Amino acid sequence: MTPRSQQLLGFAVRIGVLGTCCLGIWCSLKFAYADYLFKQETEQSVRRATTVVPDGWEYFMGLADLDEEHAKDLLNTSLNLNHYNAAADIELGFQYEDEGDFPRAEKQLLTAYDVDRTYVPRWSLANYYLRRQNMQAFWEWARKAAEMPSDDLQELFDLCWSASPDASRITSAILTDNPTLIRQYINFLITKNQPASVAAVAPRLIRLGESEIDRPLLFSAVDMSVTSKDGAAAFDIWRQMKDQKCIVADATTPNNEAFARDPLPVRFDWSLPEYAGLHSWPGPAGLESEFTGTEPEDCTIAEQELVLAPGRYDLSFAYRTSGIAPDTGIRWQVIDEVSGAVLGQSANLSSEGQVFSGLGFIVPPASSLLRLRLGYHREVGTPRISGKLVVASTDIRPVPQT
Repeated sequence: MTPRSQQLLGFAVRIGVLGTCCLGIWCSLKFAYADYLFKQETEQSVRRATTVVPDGWEYFMGLADLDEEHAKDLLNTSLNLNHYNAAADIELGFQYEDEGDFPRAEKQLLTAYDVDRTYVPRWSLANYYLRRQNMQAFWEWARKAAEMPSDDLQELFDLCWSASPDASRITSAILTDNPTLIRQYINFLITKNQPASVAAVAPRLIRLGESEIDRPLLFSAVDMSVTSKDGAAAFDIWRQMKDQKCIVADATTPNNEAFARDPLPVRFDWSLPEYAGLHSWPGPAGLESEFTGTEPEDCTIAEQELVLAPGRYDLSFAYRTSGIAPDTGIRWQVIDEVSGAVLGQSANLSSEGQVFSGLGFIVPPASSLLRLRLGYHREVGTPRISGKLVVASTDIRPVPQT
């Protein structure tokens, strides 16, 4: 090749490269301008975007939201440009449904599922079949939607609830062993105030979930059963949490009997309410409570829920006080959580040296959920107390039958 030919070839290559760069810049500017128009979200601007980039399927779909009169044609154009656009299939299916063309609506929604097996097409089909009152198909697609849970399944649960406000029916129909689904479902049941169903589902989360993630939700399940006065259900969740090592708890009654650790935030461990004038905390010596003389006249120092079988029991405890006179109103009580009846009550606590004391009580056949309460009630004619109480240990044991 002659020098002249080489020079011409090099020039042609440079021109080609320059042309390619210019074309790329032009295309980038064109797409950027189309995106700018699309983001204006007006019918005029989005329509202009479809002329700037006529093969931009997403622009035609966006225009369908703004131009209802021509929505079907615009959605079909979007689908012609992208056959895998499941969102357009779904919107077109709803258009046909609104017109009463149910066979085409169903076909379009099924097409969306054929090209996209994720959550939204499944939920859309469940929604469609519920509106058509095809309950067999509804539960089938609700189950399919639940098999691929999204970050927020509230709409699916609401849909199921509108189909059947029966938590056990929904549980059997859609619940799987996916922890993400189970967590969201328990939260939904809590919002619907379904304690029995929460208690039925919670063991599945204990078995399949993650302790660090699920512990607060499971505590809520326990407390919900306690609030509904279902001691057996609450204690069953609690027992399974202990068996599966979800929590650090004791095989004693009451739990955390020596106040050796910070209580768990659940009603089967100690609650230590705070008041102006009264501060309590677990420490090396046990439960320590300081009274400043400005505490309420009637208040709870510590309490815990218990589940005990009917029978006779003894509560024993070790304690000491400092600066607290006799008969000023600190005592233990065992309370029937359902009826509110006091089943047993100790004498007032007052002793400058550590002493062991106790009380006996009977759990009647109709009771099982109890509350062990250490409280202060100012006795008539006495000033509010100012001093310190230390409870070193507590213990409840059945009294052997003779």
